[in-house]
Amino acid sequence: MEEKAGRELRVGIAGVAGRMGRALIDAVRARAGVRLAAASVRRGTASVPVGDGGEEEIVARADPAALFAASDVVIDFTAPAASVAHAALAAETGTALVIGTTGLDDRECRAITAAADRAPILMAANFSLGVNLLLALTRIAASRLGPDYDLEVLDFHHRHKKDAPSGTALALLRAAAQGRGLDPEATPAALDADRNGVREPGGLGFAVLRGGDVVGEHSVILAGPGERLELTHRAGDRAIFARGALAAARWLADRAPGLYSMADMLGLDAPGG
Repeated sequence: MEEKAGRELRVGIAGVAGRMGRALIDAVRARAGVRLAAASVRRGTASVPVGDGGEEEIVARADPAALFAASDVVIDFTAPAASVAHAALAAETGTALVIGTTGLDDRECRAITAAADRAPILMAANFSLGVNLLLALTRIAASRLGPDYDLEVLDFHHRHKKDAPSGTALALLRAAAQGRGLDPEATPAALDADRNGVREPGGLGFAVLRGGDVVGEHSVILAGPGERLELTHRAGDRAIFARGALAAARWLADRAPGLYSMADMLGLDAPGG
């Protein structure tokens, strides 16, 4: 991607006090052609200096409007309510926005989709290249291996993970549903009401594990007569998500308004986010 007007791309990071926020700062500093332009923390949090001796001192404040005013693209791994507010600011300013927040409900997703009419927004449950390939493989496997193969998604994260199943697990279930010709959006709600221990032919299931400091592991298991296929991705370092989000930010910065996914960025014919 060509940088705007031959200069460095100005990247703003929302929620720099969190683990992903710190990983994103490291990713920006390690990447040529981009610079950290602004940062923010959640309301009620003390300001945090994030600059170092090699760049202009930047202080992260609870001022999202200033964050968007200073940035060509903002990266947001925060919380659902904050991401909706950031999407509204993106629509108001025309600033590109990359959202990695998970746990959004239908109302919040609709608000972000509406904001994308006025600004380029890329939203994904996972920014790992490997996970997005796993989404494509899941759709293919679910399509080729029919209802004789029971499909389960296993989601394993650290003890502090708030949403269960994870956004990535839900994305995998939607990919499997699409492969099986089911309604991808109805599938997660149906799972909550239909997990009674009896396996219905062609159904989809999930299991959630939480413990320790596991960055993220996802498996798609297709168990059929006499054989079992397992597709697994293991994340060993949170930096892979930060690097993927930064790559998405560079790709998104010059796009027209619209709602984009990692599948769009990677050219994959599969659900991305």
